[in-house]
Amino acid sequence: MKKVKILFVGDIVGDPGMGAIRLFLKNFIKKYEADIVILNGENICNGKGLTDKESRELFELGADAITTGNHIWENWQSKPLLANNSMVIRPYNYPPGNAGRGYTFINKTGIPTIGVLQLQGRTYMQSIDCPFRGADYALSKIKEQAHIVIVDFHADATAEKVSMGWHLDGRVSAVLGTHTHIQTADACILPKGTAYITDVGMTGPYDSVLGMNKEVALKRLILQTAHKYEMAENDAKISGVVLEIDAETGKSLSISPFMFPEMRRTINE
Repeated sequence: MKKVKILFVGDIVGDPGMGAIRLFLKNFIKKYEADIVILNGENICNGKGLTDKESRELFELGADAITTGNHIWENWQSKPLLANNSMVIRPYNYPPGNAGRGYTFINKTGIPTIGVLQLQGRTYMQSIDCPFRGADYALSKIKEQAHIVIVDFHADATAEKVSMGWHLDGRVSAVLGTHTHIQTADACILPKGTAYITDVGMTGPYDSVLGMNKEVALKRLILQTAHKYEMAENDAKISGVVLEIDAETGKSLSISPFMFPEMRRTINE
């Protein structure tokens, strides 16, 4: 059986996240013998979007495709990148007229074509087009070129993410949740062969609240008034998953989450 190994890295946050990618990505590609590398880069520029500069560095470091999310629209420099680089995608189910595209294809010698689709949830997020109907339509096009399909589902509610996993089970190779920045403990292979995890985790500073300076985050929650968003800086980690996929069927054989360095398990460590 021929296998395809895919390394997917979760939301890269700010300079600390980029630093972790520079330090660890190539080692992880080598360690896991990854054939394909997909990164979520929506939070690179101080938490809001990415530009051509950062994307070029990510591709030089080994990325084959870059997914994003809702924060991509908060950085106007991201829009030319989305319009001009087909390997940087945004959620498919934004209304027509927005820059960029919602899926792409990775073509590498000796490896089957890989489809990469990004969708965004609606629960607690923008009232955009339906991600479930969007997935159905996008897959009708993607499956004409690729039987291995990786879905980045950028969503807030766990129930919506789990529902998408069941909706696409057996129709895609993996449904990988992003956006909430906390790696979940539910990685599995669903009954019809789709790998699933509710969130692959954040690549960035863990001495933080989801990448945000702790003091600022606490003020926003306790005082319930606006305080300027500030990036945290310390305890940078890389998080993601490694997939093994049957090259013939497109079904996943395994999903292995990772985080490096690992989280401290006691306050005395």
